[in-house]
Amino acid sequence: MIVVTSNSIPGKEISETLGLVRGSTVRARNIGRDIFAGLKNIVGGEISEYTKLLADSREEALARMIADADRLGANAVIGMRFTTSTVMQGASEILAFGTAVKLK
Repeated sequence: MIVVTSNSIPGKEISETLGLVRGSTVRARNIGRDIFAGLKNIVGGEISEYTKLLADSREEALARMIADADRLGANAVIGMRFTTSTVMQGASEILAFGTAVKLK
């Protein structure tokens, strides 16, 4: 599956637009990470636990979006984007979305 953030793919022709596809995940922090993050906040630097949590969340949302496109019979997704929202205190949704297409 080709996934791009642009609205076209150089050298490829779109033969059919199949529609919006999306994938999301909601993740929550945990007390162990929060304690370590609080300590890290005092001394500064990257909070690697949260970096990994967010990276894993993006990959999960992306995989779910690709699965949604695959169910439609797409072989590419154009205009792919990520967005996030807070669901509740300590929990956020990561959403990957784009337009499923068939390429010639």
